Amino acid sequence: METPSTIQQQRQHLICPKHRLGISEAYRWATQPQIPAALSDQAITHIQACRAYIEQKITQSDTAFYGINTGFGLLCDIRIAPQDLADLQHNLLLSHAVGTGAEVPAPLVRLMLLLKAQSLSYGHSGIALSTAQRLIDFYNADLLPIVYEQGSLGASGDLAPLSHLSLPLIGLGEVRYKGERMSAAQALSQAGLSPLRLQAKEGLALINGTQFMSAYAVWGTAQARHLARWADLLAAMSIDAYDAHPTPLSPLIHRARKQRGQQRSAARISAWLEGSAMAQQPKAQVQDPYSFRCIPQIHGASLDAVKYVRRIVRREINAVTDNPLVFADEDTILSGGNFHGQPLALSLDFLGIALAELGNLSERRTYKLLDGARRLPIFLTEHSGLHSGLMMLQYTAAAIVSQNKQLCTPASIDSIVSSNGQEDHVSMGANAATKCYRIVENLTTILGIELICVGQALSLRRRENGGISSSAAIEMIYEAFRRQVAPLDTDRFLQPDIAQAVQFIRNWKWA
Repeated sequence: METPSTIQQQRQHLICPKHRLGISEAYRWATQPQIPAALSDQAITHIQACRAYIEQKITQSDTAFYGINTGFGLLCDIRIAPQDLADLQHNLLLSHAVGTGAEVPAPLVRLMLLLKAQSLSYGHSGIALSTAQRLIDFYNADLLPIVYEQGSLGASGDLAPLSHLSLPLIGLGEVRYKGERMSAAQALSQAGLSPLRLQAKEGLALINGTQFMSAYAVWGTAQARHLARWADLLAAMSIDAYDAHPTPLSPLIHRARKQRGQQRSAARISAWLEGSAMAQQPKAQVQDPYSFRCIPQIHGASLDAVKYVRRIVRREINAVTDNPLVFADEDTILSGGNFHGQPLALSLDFLGIALAELGNLSERRTYKLLDGARRLPIFLTEHSGLHSGLMMLQYTAAAIVSQNKQLCTPASIDSIVSSNGQEDHVSMGANAATKCYRIVENLTTILGIELICVGQALSLRRRENGGISSSAAIEMIYEAFRRQVAPLDTDRFLQPDIAQAVQFIRNWKWA
């Protein structure tokens, strides 16, 4: 039964320090901008109390506080005069907005806005309430800063991308608003908002943090769960299409090894195949290639990796990751390194490898379906020679699989000294994040290609066996896909089929 509080939460994305944000909830922030966001009462109280403490310290103490009344990075020993503290924060945003490369996709920019607000809500950053609220205003108006993929070392926070995210708050930089790219000043005018004038500590609080990496990590882990389910489904379909043994799915085998991901993958594939007449037919072969016989072991290892990464990412999106941190109750301001992206860098590299392996195995199943074995025609066409059938789909899958292998070179093993030696170890987590994003996109295409091939193979298998079918669950998926992509009788332009298959996988809603 719904309570008033749960109904209220459904009507808005609530930024609340006492609520532990989940991956799925954060993903909805990115994909459901029509639901407004708001700061909770507790978040407002925390932010205001911390800001009051900062202002008291500035006016009543002569102590040097990093980034509040000093320069930044190697310039940390230079004291800044009280009358220049606002200009210090303004200049920080200007000087650090040096991003380049492709634009960050709109859903991830939305997510960055709210993840930054979430981090500020704990009351350890010294931000003014009006500044935190402006992040929410941007989200609610779908007024999205132009942010670039390249520029962050993933160490002193995501300095460059977060500077681009923050510049429009002060009326600078560029945004996308109402479907158009325009100057931030123009968008603020149209939205009825005035540029902010940042005060001491605020610029630093905005651009220190891991929200760029975290947004990509949320996106990647949410997509990973979706695509892993598709990998298991396509494995089940391919087992029937290739006339492979279902025996390797026996729970006895997986219980003997005790690997949880392996057990889960085998159970899911078995559930998809339940009631399949194709699976129950006698098999001529004793064993199948590893790409069929070892699916649970391979898929399961990736499932376990995804589960681990989700734990790390969930901790990060519920954390305070800027510097210095303000602890008003303890009457102290501490400089530290919570902005360092090492936890995310390692995890995103691991996630990319795990997802690339799902693509590796999918391409191998595609190859076997096309090789003319098990009474299936070569390249899944009954008119080979005159027609090439689906031959070239495996080429495309192989090219993408190879690119994924290249993208899986870990970013986190690299470090380049910056800031004249002050920042002498960096995580390169931002590069891990953008690489992982590309691996996710590539995996979706690889699975789409397998879907086309397995659909064609099932069509041919039905004819061979006099209409014998797979399970009711697989037949439902097959029929839904056939409403988007028809079987291949003679050669045709296949690129639209790939695009349709990719969209089918992306848009599928699991029950």
